[in-house]
Amino acid sequence: MKRKITAEIDLPDGVLCTFTGKIFNASKSGVSLKRKIDLPRVKLEIKENKVLLTAEKGNKNELKFIKSAIAHIKNMLFGLDKKYVYKLEACNVHFPTTLKVEGDTLLINNFLGEKISRRAKILPGVEIEVKGTKITLSSNDLESAGGTATNIEKATKIRFKDRRIFQDGVFLVEKPGDDAK
Repeated sequence: MKRKITAEIDLPDGVLCTFTGKIFNASKSGVSLKRKIDLPRVKLEIKENKVLLTAEKGNKNELKFIKSAIAHIKNMLFGLDKKYVYKLEACNVHFPTTLKVEGDTLLINNFLGEKISRRAKILPGVEIEVKGTKITLSSNDLESAGGTATNIEKATKIRFKDRRIFQDGVFLVEKPGDDAK
């Protein structure tokens, strides 16, 4: 059934938001994040320290779009204050693996005794710190940090071998939101 659906997000003090075209910008004290928000049949407005999302004739699909957009905007607002931190660890059974950062790539050397280094792309805005076998990723943008962690894990994916024997790789140890331990 078609009905009017509205949702609003209160903006914290000191946050400046703009929405031009399909790009939503949020900035606070030198940190700026942007995201493309393309919602068909949904109107996004910024009025009086609030972000308003409205669908005049909405159904359950527009409600899903609005809820997703709210989650993305809240993640951006949280990222303006604190950084999202991911922790990964390189594990090896057969050959000692070494990790090295070169520009915007992470080089994984001697993985399973391979002579050619495996590479993982580091997305823009992500700070990476390597100490031995431990990797710490931090970024104000949740998607960039999570995407970089995924790139690193995928770079060490083992195919066509028995996973019970070849347990080498770089694995996610801790991520934002892992408070329920």
